[in-house]
Amino acid sequence: MSKPISNRYEFVLLYDVENGNPNGDPDAGNMPRIDPETGYGIVTDVCLKRKIRNYVEMVKGDAPGYRIYIKEGIPLNANHREAYLAVGLEPGKKAPPDKVNEARTWMCKNFFDIRTFGAVLSVGDNCGQVRGPVQLNFSRSIDPIVQQEVTITRLTVTREEEAEKERTMGRKHIVPYGLYRVEGYISAKLANDPTKGTGFSEEDLELFWEALVNMFEHDRSAARGKMATRKLIIFKHESDLGNAPAHKLFELVKVSKKPEANPPRSFDDYEVRVNQDAVPEGVTLIEKL
Repeated sequence: MSKPISNRYEFVLLYDVENGNPNGDPDAGNMPRIDPETGYGIVTDVCLKRKIRNYVEMVKGDAPGYRIYIKEGIPLNANHREAYLAVGLEPGKKAPPDKVNEARTWMCKNFFDIRTFGAVLSVGDNCGQVRGPVQLNFSRSIDPIVQQEVTITRLTVTREEEAEKERTMGRKHIVPYGLYRVEGYISAKLANDPTKGTGFSEEDLELFWEALVNMFEHDRSAARGKMATRKLIIFKHESDLGNAPAHKLFELVKVSKKPEANPPRSFDDYEVRVNQDAVPEGVTLIEKL
C-alpha cells in the first residue's frame, strides 16, 4: 500500500437523477428527501457513502486492506473480535489502552471504509475510535425538485385470500429530473498523523475518486431511475494543512439554470462555471469530468 496522503483536498461533485428516487425518506413513506421550507432535494452523506463502499467492494472484493467494515449481514463486533485475536488480545476482556490502539491500527489497515470515513469501534471488544480524513456534506439540488407519485399495477397478488383479484396496485415515488451538488473534504493530517492517522493513502485516494465517478454505474435499480456523475471538481492544496479556506474554494464553482430551461429536464439545461482565475496560490484545480 502506498504512503499516506500529504496534501489537503476539497471537492465538488455534481450528479443527477432522471425519473428516479435518489434517496427515499423513511419518515415520509419513502418519498424523495426534501427540505420542506425551500423544496430543494436532499441526499444524505450516508447514502453516498453506501454507494462508495459498494463500489470498492465490487472492485476489490476482500483483497487485503480493502475489506468493508459496514456491510450487510456482518455484525460489526465480529470484526472487533478478529482484531483482538490478530493483536494477541482475548475477546470479551478489557484491553489496556496501548493494546486498544494496536487493535485500532489493525482495523484501519484492513478496512478501507474505516481508513477513509472513520468509525466508532468501542462497542463490544473496544478497538477505539477513528476520525476519518474523508467527510461529505449532505447533497442539495440546484433547484427545487418535484416529488411525483406514480401508481403502478402488478398482474398478480401476494396473499392467497386475494386470489380472486386480477391485479394489485402499488406506488412509486420519483423525481422527474434533479441535479444535485455535494461538497467534500479530505484532511491529510487525519491520514498521516503518527499517532491518530488512519493511513489513508495515495492509492486509496485514487480509488475514492474512481468510486465517485463510477458509483452510480453499478447501483442501478428500478427505484433509482437514471443517475449519473456529471462533474467532479477537485482542489488540491500544496500543504497538508491547506492553503485556502474550503468555503472560498467552493464559492468558485457556480451552477446555474439556463434561462430557457423552465423547468430543467437534463444536465444540458445547466451551466457550470469554475472561476479558474480566482484559484488561490498554492491550490491546484483538477477536473475529473
